Amino acid sequence: MSKFNGVKIVSRYFSPSGEKNLIFRQFFDHISSTYTYLLGCAKTRECILIDPVLEQVKRDFQVTQDLGLKLKYAVNTHMHADHVTGTGYLRALSGCKTIISKTSRAQADIHVEENDSICFGDHELKVLSTPGHTNGCVTYYFPSQGVAFTGDALLIRGCGRTDFQEGDPKILYKSVHSKIFTLPESTLLFPAHDYKGMMCTSVEEEKKFNPRLTKSEQEFVEIMNNLNLAYPQQIDRALPANRVCGIYDIPNEEKKN
Repeated sequence: MSKFNGVKIVSRYFSPSGEKNLIFRQFFDHISSTYTYLLGCAKTRECILIDPVLEQVKRDFQVTQDLGLKLKYAVNTHMHADHVTGTGYLRALSGCKTIISKTSRAQADIHVEENDSICFGDHELKVLSTPGHTNGCVTYYFPSQGVAFTGDALLIRGCGRTDFQEGDPKILYKSVHSKIFTLPESTLLFPAHDYKGMMCTSVEEEKKFNPRLTKSEQEFVEIMNNLNLAYPQQIDRALPANRVCGIYDIPNEEKKN
């Protein structure tokens, strides 16, 4: 283990314990710069997909088939505004259950909240409520692997915007500092998006180098309130669709009862 700029450089990508019973893939959608994550249990073959994108469903589902996995859950970290979720389409293809936070007020088979668990095979994710980007954002923490999937609450050297979908910079600041930055510093963080080609970060890195969240709360709020960003290009299509798991955009010939 070495250090650079005071940060420990850990020589692992995902499994600190040398876990052999875990299957992990990170997928990318170039249009929305969205990451989708496949987590599978090598023993039982159950798997989940986190933040799937509608246009990439066939690609992602095919990987589960190639690896001999059974999709148990299609999961969202929040109700997205920049792409249509693929959870409804995956449900139609595979019979899996869809999951989103209760406070998102979006349709799903299962609604989760703080301290709930998502189990697949021998593995378990813990739900952390991390609102602020939207009121319904959650982070999925994988304690046995030292990993968290932060959605848009915390990005690599950034964070999700707070100017729509009941976003609030004060709440986001509190969420990150009280729920994510309190995880072990070696925890690897996988966000829902990246726009600069980066794939992964850590709690320690973001506590030291995040240009927004290393500021005081007052400074952070001022930064977020003055971003003046254009709305996401797909927002008018994405939000109505994502309230119903993106289901209305499934091609008619591929819908299942």
